[in-house]
Amino acid sequence: MRLNQYLARCGLGSRRGVEPLIFEGRVTVNGLVQSGLAVQVEEGDAVAIDGRPVHPASTLTVLLHKPRGFLCTSSDPRGRQTVYELLPPRWRSLRYIGRLDRDSEGLLLFTSDGLLIQRLAHPRHKVSKVYEVECDHPLEATRVATLLRGCRIQGRTASLDSFHLLGSRRVRVVVHQGMKRQIRLMFQGLGYKVIRLVRVALGPLTLGSLAAGQYRLLSRSETEALLHAAAPSSPAAPGRHRARSL
Repeated sequence: MRLNQYLARCGLGSRRGVEPLIFEGRVTVNGLVQSGLAVQVEEGDAVAIDGRPVHPASTLTVLLHKPRGFLCTSSDPRGRQTVYELLPPRWRSLRYIGRLDRDSEGLLLFTSDGLLIQRLAHPRHKVSKVYEVECDHPLEATRVATLLRGCRIQGRTASLDSFHLLGSRRVRVVVHQGMKRQIRLMFQGLGYKVIRLVRVALGPLTLGSLAAGQYRLLSRSETEALLHAAAPSSPAAPGRHRARSL
């Protein structure tokens, strides 16, 4: 990874925040002073600041299949179930990324990785999200296609990147925006009520066969792939595609 990213992973600040350390010649890699941002740090390299070795902070990222009926919050004054009740108590300090409302299901990430949180939370990084949607009555492809051009909700323009009909009342949609209740409100504007909403993918990650309520740890390669998808220069969001139906 790039040197400034490595230093950020060591807990020394944001990628931009650590750049002065590099420019001032205070950073060495394998004993050699490095003053450029293009320097790559490989596994096994010895990195030091002012002669003091630094190492990336240990991070943990968990993928949970959120079931319906659980709130994305650490606690609820009304005593309702929260997503943290599905995780071991030792993971209560992890932060979730990409809220799902109480009635929605699917892929939800929890992490202690500050860089990952920063990347995925920033709207300009536009990481794609895939949802399977079930509506209360049969869908018309021509009407759903209007959502590719966008519609106004919550005073903003919301749009689908693509959609694929899975059946008479089911559709898979791809979005990169993260507006509150976005998909439900978009379909509501067309006269449909969403009766089930499941997030099945986030960037390169997929829900796969993970059952509702189950979780798994992400591997290092999965976390790195997610960071790459959320990189500012990465065209993570898919382009607009022509709608297809089965």
